Amino acid sequence: MRIKTWLCILGFLPAAGAELPVREVVLYKHGVAYFERSGEVPAGESVRLDFKASEMNDVLKSLTVEDRAGKVAGLRYDSSEPLDRKLGEFPFRLGDAQPLAMFIDQLKGARLELKLGPETAAGAIVSARLVPPRQDQPERQQVVLLLDSGDLRAIDLSAASPIRFPDPKLQLQFRDYLAALTAARSAERRSVYIDSTDAGARRIAASYVIPAPVWKSSYRLIFGERETTIEGWAIVDNATGEDWAKVRLALVSGRPISFVSRLYEPRYVERPVAELPEDRAQAPVVHEGGVVGGILAEPRAMAKAAAPVPPAPMAMAVRPEAGMVRERLAMQSTVAAAAEGRELGELFEYRFAHPVTVRKNESAMLPFLQQPVAARKLLIFSEGASQHPLNAAEISNNTGKTLDGGPVTVFEAGAYGGEALMETLKAGDKRLISYGVDLGTRVTTAFDSARDAVREVRLARGILTTRSAIEETRTYTIRNVDARAKTLILEHRSRPDYKLLSPKPFETTANAWRFEVKLAGGAVEKLPVREERLQETTTAVVNLTPDVLLSYVQNKVLSDAARRQLEQIAGEKRRIAETDAAIRRAETEINELVQDQARLRENIQSLGRVAGQQEQVQKYARDLAAQESRLAGLRDQLAAHRKTKAELEKNLNALIQSASF
Repeated sequence: MRIKTWLCILGFLPAAGAELPVREVVLYKHGVAYFERSGEVPAGESVRLDFKASEMNDVLKSLTVEDRAGKVAGLRYDSSEPLDRKLGEFPFRLGDAQPLAMFIDQLKGARLELKLGPETAAGAIVSARLVPPRQDQPERQQVVLLLDSGDLRAIDLSAASPIRFPDPKLQLQFRDYLAALTAARSAERRSVYIDSTDAGARRIAASYVIPAPVWKSSYRLIFGERETTIEGWAIVDNATGEDWAKVRLALVSGRPISFVSRLYEPRYVERPVAELPEDRAQAPVVHEGGVVGGILAEPRAMAKAAAPVPPAPMAMAVRPEAGMVRERLAMQSTVAAAAEGRELGELFEYRFAHPVTVRKNESAMLPFLQQPVAARKLLIFSEGASQHPLNAAEISNNTGKTLDGGPVTVFEAGAYGGEALMETLKAGDKRLISYGVDLGTRVTTAFDSARDAVREVRLARGILTTRSAIEETRTYTIRNVDARAKTLILEHRSRPDYKLLSPKPFETTANAWRFEVKLAGGAVEKLPVREERLQETTTAVVNLTPDVLLSYVQNKVLSDAARRQLEQIAGEKRRIAETDAAIRRAETEINELVQDQARLRENIQSLGRVAGQQEQVQKYARDLAAQESRLAGLRDQLAAHRKTKAELEKNLNALIQSASF
């Protein structure tokens, strides 16, 4: 058998297998690429595909294989078990900067040989420790061995060289442990093997999706005398580590959903520990003593076992990603040296007509578009920036293709005109791009007026709602100092609570209204933009005074029926106010009479004990009687006023609840 074969069997070289060259590459804009490989495989050989470890999750999610002369027996690949789980199988652990004594202490009972000059000490490990430093000695590492003679001996590890574990099994564990650490740090490639049941030669095709740099687009917008041309270049990076030699290359614009599923790393499910009660050892039972006058039941030891929960089955399917298996269509070139474009559902694909070669770790710049496009030169002004508008172009995508987003370099009259950024532009869509500052045009703004006007008054269930409008006018003054005529697009920022009154915009965006202004050479134009902001105010009618209600009655926006309802409510509130005033007057007079009566009674009581004051006492008594009569009348009036007020309030509430306009 050949040496190479023995090395493969022993694991020093990767297993042999036929390699499939790359035939097709499709690059996307969301960080993945589709690869298709195919080729002839000799009889009896498996196919080997090599990938980076970081690519394996996507490979296992998207790989599809076609054997056109036989049947695929299965796929094998280099597994990747978590490092912690691998290291957990060893009887020791190597920590960061761990002293040798601490490592040896983990191997108590293992046989250890130490060379101490001409002497060799051998025995079983009892312990190992760090000896703290003293004044005359530094810190030491010491091991205690049970020698073959039966003696215990403490040995300084610094005095021993070399140190050896004679047990071959333990030596193999050391090598495996270190190999696991090395493999975890390694960026080596992982291999996938495709086995077949057919004994003869066969043709195999394999396709998959792996992470890849996104392709980038760059455009040239060339204004000519008769037409405007747009030229697109695609920047492609080959970071796969192998050449793409004469591959079919396609570029897809759009961002389909893509994600990473952890399929490569083995997944373990924690299972509960379950046992039958009879499998447990009987624990001792302590019986309580008897109680006088009664009998206690003997306590019983009870055990509960959790019902076993079987782990959920795991299934892994290796299948192509949706949209990767595409129908091969006959291609008809749309440009001489570029690529054909076609719709792929919501995506758009540029497929190059000729094979493309990109060496590993190199990039290429490939033309994928060159054709006339509908475009006109404009100026764009947005308030809040400079007083000078920007040179711009309005691009209407009549190419029939999707223009992927990217930078645009503008050329005018054969010279560099500036640069812009363009978002992805679907076929039939339109976009404005700005690429320079026009110093020959100035725009100033003035805030002219603002006034408040009531537009609507509503009443329902006692709540009066008014809608008023604040009207604002902002005037733009545009001066063209150049002799040539220009067209200006003025962007006026739209505000959520404002409604545009005039003029009518030619285009509306999510955040602005756009107005088109024609500028003659050396001319000055004014553009007043009128807006209004509507606001609502709600008030309970019961809290409004009659005067406030009458101010609403005078509003011109009210109908006659609404005006009559408010007048009725205002009249009822006025009568209630008059009744309230009468109640207050009666209560005041009653309080004054009661206080005067108290004074008269005190005078009568004090004069009654004085001789010769009978006549004055009689006078006070008459006054008191007259006040009593007046007080009774006032109290009757107060009761009547309060009754009237209650009836008026009842009528008012009925009017308020029934009023509606």
